[in-house]
Amino acid sequence: MSLLEGENIGLQIDKVRILEDIDLRLEQGELVGLIGPNGAGKSSLVRLLAGVETATRGGIRFDGRPLARIPARTRAQRLGYLAQGAMAHWPLSVEQIIELGRLPYQNWWLQLTPADRDKVERAMRLTETLAYRNRIVTTLSGGEQTLVMLARIFAAEPDLIFADEPVAALDPYHQLHVMEVLRNHAAGGRAAIVVLHDLGLAARFCDRLYLLSHGRLHCCGGVSEVLTRENIAEVYGIDSRVDCNANGVSITSLSRLGDHHP
Repeated sequence: MSLLEGENIGLQIDKVRILEDIDLRLEQGELVGLIGPNGAGKSSLVRLLAGVETATRGGIRFDGRPLARIPARTRAQRLGYLAQGAMAHWPLSVEQIIELGRLPYQNWWLQLTPADRDKVERAMRLTETLAYRNRIVTTLSGGEQTLVMLARIFAAEPDLIFADEPVAALDPYHQLHVMEVLRNHAAGGRAAIVVLHDLGLAARFCDRLYLLSHGRLHCCGGVSEVLTRENIAEVYGIDSRVDCNANGVSITSLSRLGDHHP
């Protein structure tokens, strides 16, 4: 049984079809990438899979149960969602923001336990946010705030993490670091789904890819199956060189293909 299954997922907003006929599965231990051009429906799909929004068609099951029937507290414990461009808007310290990740396990009248604080400390170490734990979060850069919001998710220790473009605001070092942390999270018997625009990172870190185009699933499978020159040309409208070797798949963008509009 898959950890997460989506069947015939569709989303319509104001009579506009955003997503149509999407099938998806995720196994324990997998890091799965959602890729595709702007407007392909990646963020919409990840919000549906995380239970943030409700599909207008199809069904989503988590751990064998319909997602909509799982109590909110249980979902908050087992599913973590990092929104695109996640920022904090409250003038709290970094450590206080990360402590909020422990709320799904607490009753409102209880303080953090030593075990809770250990998990918060671990989350800060994982995301390398210890150095500014006492800073007010709104004074941080956008990239630093992304790391803090990711640390809040890791503090909850969810089984499945959904991360929508988690590396978009990060420098190259932190892009690699975040992808390594997500990869290790999945490899530890959990799983993660990540929305990416960087095909190089997708090729390097993901076990499988789902390539979306115009709200539909263009193809899915292993990295070498999805990231072909033909698929990249058809969906992204660029000519590229795709090299498969023992170290994985490397992609070099060469040129745009005429007036292609993905």
